[in-house]
This record gives sequence, C-alpha cells and structure tokens, in this order.
Amino acid sequence: MSDLKVYLIAGEPSGDLLGSRLMRALKEQTKGHVVFYGVGGETMEEEGLHSLFDISDLSVMGLMEVVPSIPRILKHMNEIIEDIRVKNPDIVMTIDSFSFSARIHKRLKKEGFVIPHVHCVAPQVWAWKKGRAKKIAKYVDHLFCLLPHEEDYFKPHGMKTTYIGHPVVEGGAKDGDGQRFRKQHGIPDDAIVLCVLPGSRKNEIKYLLPTFMESAEQLQKQVPHLFVVVPTVKTVSDRVKRALKGWTVPHVVVEGEKNRYDAFSASTVALAASGTVSLELSMAGVPHLIAYKVSPITGYIVKRLLNVRFANLLNILTDKEIIPELLQDDCTVDNVLKVLKELLKNPKQPVEEGLSLLGLNDDLKPSEKMAKVLKEIAKKNDRA
Repeated sequence: MSDLKVYLIAGEPSGDLLGSRLMRALKEQTKGHVVFYGVGGETMEEEGLHSLFDISDLSVMGLMEVVPSIPRILKHMNEIIEDIRVKNPDIVMTIDSFSFSARIHKRLKKEGFVIPHVHCVAPQVWAWKKGRAKKIAKYVDHLFCLLPHEEDYFKPHGMKTTYIGHPVVEGGAKDGDGQRFRKQHGIPDDAIVLCVLPGSRKNEIKYLLPTFMESAEQLQKQVPHLFVVVPTVKTVSDRVKRALKGWTVPHVVVEGEKNRYDAFSASTVALAASGTVSLELSMAGVPHLIAYKVSPITGYIVKRLLNVRFANLLNILTDKEIIPELLQDDCTVDNVLKVLKELLKNPKQPVEEGLSLLGLNDDLKPSEKMAKVLKEIAKKNDRA
C-alpha cells in the first residue's frame, strides 16, 4: 500500500487545530500510511507537519488591514504553488481562511494541476453573498460543511459537499480542571476570575486588547478580588505578553489547548473576540460576551454586506441574542463593563438550543468523517 500524500493549508489557529485533528484521524484510518505537506501552526506541527512558513503571516482579518500584507501574502501563495508542484500530492485541502484558500485553488486550476481540490469550513454565503457559492464551485471539487443547512447553498451548483458537524465537539472545552488551574497559578478559591480572549490575529490584538485591558481595570475597582486569565496562541503570544508586561491587574497568560480549557473551568466570566471560542465557552458553561472591532472603513463595508442580524453563531442559529454582542462602535469600555457586571449578577445563558443544532451528537467526529471522505476521493482518482 502506497502512502497517501496530503497537502494541507491552514491559514489561522482555528484551522490549525482542525487540521491537526484531521491528521490524527488520517494516521489512524490509514494505519500510518499517510504523508503530510503544507502550511500549519503549532498543533499541526505536533502531528508531524513541517510547515512551509509561519501561519501568522496569513492571520489577517479586515479589508483595509489586508492591504499592507498583500505583497507578503502573494509571496507565500507563490511558495505554496511551487511546493505543490514539487511534492505532487494526491489531494490539496485548504482549511478555513477562504479568501486566501480560494486564490490557491484558482491558481492551481488555472495552471492545470490535476489534483482533487478540497476545502473545509464552507464560506458563510448565507450570511454574506449567496452568489459566491457558484464561484466557489468552479475551483473546489469537494466542500466540508459544519452546519446542516449549508449544503443546500452549494449543491445547486453541482458541488459535492459533506456535512461533518462542528469541530468544537472534538475539543475538551467541557473537561477542563479549574481547581488544578487555580492551584497551579496561585488563584484564591474565592477570587472572581475573568477570562480574557482577545483573538488570534495581530489586528485583533491591536483593536481589542486595549479595550479589554481597560475594562478589566475598571472592573477590578468594583470587584477587588479579581484575577484575569489570558489564554493565547503562538501567532500572537509575544504581542499579548508585551502588552501585559507591567500590568497592575493580577493576571496570568497561558498557551496550549489544555491550559485554555483548564482556564475556562477556573473562570467566573469571560470576555472574548468573536469566533469559535464562544462555542467553546458555551460548552464549558462560562457566561461570556463577545466583542469585535476592525478599522472604521472595514466595519462600514462589512455592515452593508451582511445578511444576518448577529455575529455570534449561536445567536444566528436561534435568531436571538443569547450571547451579548458588542461590535465596532458598541465595543467600548463602558459597554463591556456594564455587560460583565450584569453577567456576574445573572450568569445563566440558555445556550442548549443553539448547541443542539451543531451536530454535536453524531457517532463520528468531524475529523473522522473528513478522513474517510479524503480516502475515498484519493481512491476514485487512483492516486492512493
């Protein structure tokens, strides 16, 4: 049996985590007869990937924020295309970061690469532009969808899709050891712990962390026994640590998935950048609010393009604001402080309805489903 050669491209930490789980599932299902190439972060590297470059170069969000990074992104795109040419993999699979991923697939198609093109995490065309589904079908051969209704947007255009459920189910968000975490970091049992999660992209740290820090400072004046935990990731950990150096609020910065989940378990309330982490906090039972800021121009454009009322996925699925949202101009210290104080008084958030819609009770995990489909695709193309 020849080894299955898989080229994976994950452009940000959430994709890196998903990619690492897929790698693990493929190794199990092929009994080790698989080789990985591509671009990923720390968790994919732990599974054996030698990343072509540091994925922090791709972790940019926002229309105006991307502009200064275009030369670097184009350079990395050329590096990927050339590396795929040399490695000649059986499958090319991109994970999340669809604006970047779509350009990779388009280049590969244009240059005549006869390789199955797969993408995971269907673009949210139901929230943005439905017409994008037709364009995506030109460049991607198979699409993995996280939500059950997403397939309906792509199938009319002849795209093969597989609903896999949300990868949040594979994490240990519910299994953190808060008592161990508090003991390890000298956090008193009676302390109010605020979990601060300012994001995994450089511009998220730029726009959100100062507001989050000042909000915590103001909260400490009213909650004397406040302790702040800041789970972060490799792509921005240095920036976060520099920003917090000398900060007078008692705090600890931690990295790694296990430490993040332990921090959740130890937390009384959380303040987070909008994203998958909100689902993890909901599964862990941590009352929280989400916040987000981009440049004023990007914010204006995004607001005009969106077709949904909310940013948080649970709010979108249930069509009500289960998780408080403070976006753009509403993301102020006064507003954050007001919501945090309300959450401390009334911590219960009815997240069960939204979580039940994410395919969390399926027998197979998302990574196992993806691995199975990738093997079938490779077999049909007689390349593995």
